[in-house]
Amino acid sequence: MPKTPVLSRRATFAALSVPAAGALTGVARAAPLVEPGAFRDVCFLTPQSIEGPYYLDPRLVRAEITEGRTGVPLRVDLRVIDGATCKPSERARVDLWHADAQGIYSGYEGQGDKQNLSTVGQKFLRGTQFTDSEGKISFQTIYPGWYTGRATHMHFKVLLEDRNVLTGQMYFPDAVNEFIYANIQAYADRLSLRVVVNANDRFANFNDPGRLSFCAIKEERDCYAASLVLGVDRFAIAQADRPPRAGDAPEQPAVERVRLLIPGFSVK
Repeated sequence: MPKTPVLSRRATFAALSVPAAGALTGVARAAPLVEPGAFRDVCFLTPQSIEGPYYLDPRLVRAEITEGRTGVPLRVDLRVIDGATCKPSERARVDLWHADAQGIYSGYEGQGDKQNLSTVGQKFLRGTQFTDSEGKISFQTIYPGWYTGRATHMHFKVLLEDRNVLTGQMYFPDAVNEFIYANIQAYADRLSLRVVVNANDRFANFNDPGRLSFCAIKEERDCYAASLVLGVDRFAIAQADRPPRAGDAPEQPAVERVRLLIPGFSVK
C-alpha cells in the first residue's frame, strides 16, 4: 500500500525543528543531520531505558523497514558518539523497532487495541544498520503510532563489538503527535482516548528526566525527518531500572489534557 503523503504544514512546525529540551543549560543538543557541522561539541550519555516486551532480532540489515505499513513517511537520522571523547563510533550496530500507525508491533501475539491480533512471523518496522565513519545511520520508516499506557516512542539498541552498551527509547514532540493523530486516517479510529503523553509517561520521566532522548524533528519535501545523537559509554552493559508502578493513567478531562500538552497552560 502507498504511504500517506506528508502534510504541507510548514508554518505549523516551523518552531518544532529544535529538540524539546534544547533550552537545558549546559547540554548541547542535536540538530538535523542534513546540516553541516550539526554535531560539533555534542558530548553526553544517552539515558538507558527498558527494552520493552517486543524486541526481537530478525537479522535484517536494512535502511527501509516499512514493509508496506501505512503512515506518514519518516526518516530517522541517528548518530552514535563516544560519550567520553565526543568522537563518532564507526561500525556501531544500531537496532531500531517501533509500533505502526495503530500501535501494533510485528512478531508478537496480543497486538491491537483489543489485544487479539497476531503478527508472529512478520518483521515490519524493525531493522539493523551499522554506522559510517561519522557515526551516522538513517532509517526510512513511518511515524510511530501510540498504544495504551505509553507516550509516542521508538526503541533502539546500540552494540559495540557485539556488546549491548545502550538500550533506549526516543520520544517525539507532542504537538506533532497530536496533529498527525488527529488528521491522518491511518492513525484514526482508535477505541480509546490517548491519555498518556510525554508529560505523564512514567518511563520518560523516570529514565529520562533531562529529556536527552527527545528527538529534533522537521518537515522535508516528502517526509518528516527526526534526528538524535546517541552518546554511549563503550564500557557499559545496557541496563535500566523500571519506574515504580503507579497504575494506568486515569481518564483526563479536556482541560487537564491541554495542560499536559501545553506547558504553562492554566485556566483563570
